[in-house]
Amino acid sequence: MSHILSKHRAAALVGAAVIAGAACLPFAVNSSSAFAAPSDTGGILAASGSFASIVDADKPAVVTITTTMKATDVSADQQSPMDEQFRQFFEDQGIPLPHPAPQHRGSEHAMALGSGFIISSDGVIVTNNHVIDNAVDIKVTLDDGTELPAKLIGTDPKSDIAVLKIQAPKPLQTITWGDSDKLKLGDQILAIGNPFGIGTTVTAGIVSARGRDLHSGPYDDFIQIDAPINHGNSGGPLVDRQGNVVGINTAIYSPNGGSVGVGFAIPSDEAKAIVAKLQKDGSIDHGYLGVQIQPVTKDVADAVGLAKTGGALVTAVTADTAAARAGLKSGDIITAVGSETVKTPKDLSRLVADLSPGAKESVSVWRDGKTIDLAVTVGGNENTQKQAAAESSGSESQGAGQPSLGIGLADLTPDVRQQLDLPRSVSGAVVAKVNPDKAAAAAGIQSGDVIVSVNDKSVHNARDVKAAVAEAGKAGRKSVLLLIERDGNKTFVAVPFAAS
Repeated sequence: MSHILSKHRAAALVGAAVIAGAACLPFAVNSSSAFAAPSDTGGILAASGSFASIVDADKPAVVTITTTMKATDVSADQQSPMDEQFRQFFEDQGIPLPHPAPQHRGSEHAMALGSGFIISSDGVIVTNNHVIDNAVDIKVTLDDGTELPAKLIGTDPKSDIAVLKIQAPKPLQTITWGDSDKLKLGDQILAIGNPFGIGTTVTAGIVSARGRDLHSGPYDDFIQIDAPINHGNSGGPLVDRQGNVVGINTAIYSPNGGSVGVGFAIPSDEAKAIVAKLQKDGSIDHGYLGVQIQPVTKDVADAVGLAKTGGALVTAVTADTAAARAGLKSGDIITAVGSETVKTPKDLSRLVADLSPGAKESVSVWRDGKTIDLAVTVGGNENTQKQAAAESSGSESQGAGQPSLGIGLADLTPDVRQQLDLPRSVSGAVVAKVNPDKAAAAAGIQSGDVIVSVNDKSVHNARDVKAAVAEAGKAGRKSVLLLIERDGNKTFVAVPFAAS
């Protein structure tokens, strides 16, 4: 799978066509129409007590993918971006994942193994991007043992999906896309692939969760399953009781390198649309806005006068980006893109990623107590840029400018700037002390944090902060919204007055 995630002993074997790959098995080397799906089994097992009808129909359409890479040393430095994103997510949760030690090979080439499935009888195959990432040669082995060279049609690292094409001497059996939106917790599923390179294997389980966000990209909406999937299963199909593909097996979480019943699959409804684009264009240039965002909590909504929570709070706008050119500002709450409502930062990430660079779109923001519409020309997603993503760029730090919020403030003197290594461009007030029993401490404020704005108004010293907080209280606000700078990162946090 794209990433083996481990919590205790943690050999985070992640990746695709890289030697330590959770979805593909690494090893060293020396030198016309969709197939009809079986009927619903209607229960834990088919009437015959078996899933055989599903397996008989789908197994011939599942393939093994072998990739060759140039590598004398394969180490953690050569992991795919998806691997590193998974690793970072779990390390952010306090689960350290040690990098695997370099593995020296006696050859100039290394090989890795993954899975895939055929979606058209002329040889179009779907797999994970991390299965073929960095490959110089790709081969596909059909269920009957036939080995054929494969051509890479298109790949999208952000969704971790790739499309291959093989030329077969005859029409191939295929597998049909299903509807992942209809999946419910407890629904039965089958995972088909080639774990550990031992041959095509089928495992059964249920859907154990939906909508899992592993913070690996704008399309995170994983199906969590308990069907055993292991090294080599990456890119293989997850099928429902009708035998249709409802997901692409992509990642596992494991403390021991093997399946412990926590696997993740890309939903078919997401994958199908991306595959269609890759077949047509070979790549996907995702839209780019140029903002850092965080969720809108009730306290944030109260602080800015929103009637309810929802939207994405802009914590920073990158210079010379689509957002900056459209006039978006730190403190804006994005509530809609075009006709689509933004309920969460994840919604914004998905909506922006789905837009094409150059597209013109209206973005609705809540600013100064009212909604305004801004015209945005969507930017391109360059490698050096980050997608609008559901991330808070530091801990949820917050403070207030009054002792009633439980903090003491000081001005930014030259000595303080030197101690905090702050550039002269940063203005505001530094948090000198925090009362552990007050609201600011509960919000995560720490000594050394710098308050740079209060309710979207810039502040230059401790007096400005106190005055702005007092003004918010007189205006009847239930909380105050602070922009905090810590270690070079800025984060909005709302401190409720009632909790002071």
